[in-house]
Amino acid sequence: MENFTPGSALVGGAVIGLSAVLLMALLGRLAGISGIVRGLIGPAPGEAGWRAAFLAGLVAGPILWGAVGGAVPPVELTAGPWVLAAGGFLVGVGTAIGGGCTSGHGVCGLARLSPRSLVATLIFMAVGIAAVFVTRHVIGG
Repeated sequence: MENFTPGSALVGGAVIGLSAVLLMALLGRLAGISGIVRGLIGPAPGEAGWRAAFLAGLVAGPILWGAVGGAVPPVELTAGPWVLAAGGFLVGVGTAIGGGCTSGHGVCGLARLSPRSLVATLIFMAVGIAAVFVTRHVIGG
């Protein structure tokens, strides 16, 4: 929590919520990132454009925030590329098993009062807490 900035966190949360509401209102789609990415692989007709635009917005958002003077903390990667690739692969497997990712379940599913999303989000959080504990206190990272 060394880089906690409540102002940017509040703005970021509001933008995430707004994007989820707009995507549902305008296109009838959930803002689940893993589903959006998965849908880019062999997309149905008319699906690629909005999916690519949504993902481009994820990349452009922090750049625009920094351009208007917002605090953008530096990214410091301490793990090697193989560890990062393995972690990304495991996250992908987890989202496939769980039927969605944290944004799909945690943002959109909870807003829709989905019991499945509540269970998935609780599991995501518990595993995340356990991973941080093991990394910091057992492995010593």
